[in-house]
Amino acid sequence: MSQYLLPVLFTLFVWWFSTGSILWLGRLSRRHFAPVMLGATMVLGFAIVGLHISAAHTSVGSAYCAFTCAVLVWGWQEIAFLLGYVTGARRSECPSDSRGWQRARHATEAILHHELALLVLALLVLAASWNQPNQTGWWTYLVLWTMRLSAKLNLFLGVRNLSENFLPAHLAYLQSYFSRRAFNWLMPVSLIASIAVAAPLWMSVAVQPIDGFAATSLCLVAVLLSLAVLEHLFMVMPIPTGWLWKWGMRARV
Repeated sequence: MSQYLLPVLFTLFVWWFSTGSILWLGRLSRRHFAPVMLGATMVLGFAIVGLHISAAHTSVGSAYCAFTCAVLVWGWQEIAFLLGYVTGARRSECPSDSRGWQRARHATEAILHHELALLVLALLVLAASWNQPNQTGWWTYLVLWTMRLSAKLNLFLGVRNLSENFLPAHLAYLQSYFSRRAFNWLMPVSLIASIAVAAPLWMSVAVQPIDGFAATSLCLVAVLLSLAVLEHLFMVMPIPTGWLWKWGMRARV
């Protein structure tokens, strides 16, 4: 049982700590932005190298390394977004008279550079692990990428809990592209599709040798996907979730 518990606890900690740390960095004063971005870019370089090295090995340690490196790669774009370096060409509120496809176009313009950065990073992660036996890093990034896209679309279409307090003050204009609704048609599709992927992942974990690479790799990815499902559920529940990362959302000077 402990062999299963360790990857579960590790993923939970990485999810909680990395989210809080990125929120904290996004609330630093602007004079810290350039050094933080430089540091994040250096970490990104090391993460890509680490991902490439670990992809060639199928030990339990290499599964943890690939997972961690993929999360660090993901963290770069989160930091670049929250600091305002990689967002989009539109940096103003959505026009109040925008409706339908026009509103969708404005929303796309507000985050287009960010979406392109996600694509470039995906290609880097794919290249670093291409044709290698350890695909933990690629599957980790793919889960983060697809579930974040699903979350953005659901925020645009409308959810009950927007968690707008996650955005730093200089990105407050992005709230105008969110919609507060009790229900939208995409949410059940997102939940059913993600659960349909998570369930066989967990079943695969159960049939793997308990102390092997495959069980660890699958468990890390399955827990991450399950947490992404939980985040989607947070969006439709009328309860605040900011308390989980209250320490990361304090204003800094």
